[in-house]
Amino acid sequence: MVAVTSAGATRADNAPARPRKNRTFLVLNIISIVAGIAIWWGLSLAGLQFPTPAEVVSAAWKMIQDGTLATDVGASLGRVLAGFALGSVAAVIVGFVMGWYTVARGLFEPWIQFFRTIPPLAMLPLVLVLMGIGESPKIFVIFLAAFLSCVISTYQGVVNVDKTLINAARVLGASDGTIFGRVVVPASTPFILVGMRVGLGSAWGTLVAAELLAAQAGLGHRMQSAQLYYDLPTIFVGIIAIGVLGLIMDRLLMIAGNKLTAWQENR
Repeated sequence: MVAVTSAGATRADNAPARPRKNRTFLVLNIISIVAGIAIWWGLSLAGLQFPTPAEVVSAAWKMIQDGTLATDVGASLGRVLAGFALGSVAAVIVGFVMGWYTVARGLFEPWIQFFRTIPPLAMLPLVLVLMGIGESPKIFVIFLAAFLSCVISTYQGVVNVDKTLINAARVLGASDGTIFGRVVVPASTPFILVGMRVGLGSAWGTLVAAELLAAQAGLGHRMQSAQLYYDLPTIFVGIIAIGVLGLIMDRLLMIAGNKLTAWQENR
């Protein structure tokens, strides 16, 4: 009874710790952003060929008013979401199969490692020839970037599951399906989420390069067009838009990960 009370008291004492930690983290984020903008402004005033934050805000406002920014953001976001979702789902499935079945691991791993060494952008010329200049090749190279970033992480998560947990479940009479669903999947979820966050960054990086070729709309296309006219504020608007969208999506993944892995102790 004393032990239970002590444990409950400890949890109660630690309960306010997480909100305090989150507030501190948020304050540090705000300080970092303000400091970054101040440094940027200082560099632009010091004579470097940077547009000032005010000039970038003015360019962004013009793009918002004429609908250009919304169109470009919608086109780029749609491509990233499609390629990233397809790549992540495929990576999770293939990673689980590779980690759980030795035969599948032997068959798939050489090809996964082979294509991992080839940048997805190196495939773009071939993909354009085979698939044309529509949306399919852009989504496909984003799919490759997300898939190759996430599949190894998922595979490592499965093979690193504590064998003691699996053996204990077998002793208790659990079937392979039950072990996989109740032991392997939860234990490998943190690895999957890390792989998805890495894949998300790869997807956005690949998108910009993919949109430089044969795109009629998108943030990468807009930046390429602005470069021809030395329109630095518009280029900065594209860079910031990509960074903000990527940051928001990463934070959403992190929040989902915290919910799914609430059982895991974190610093």
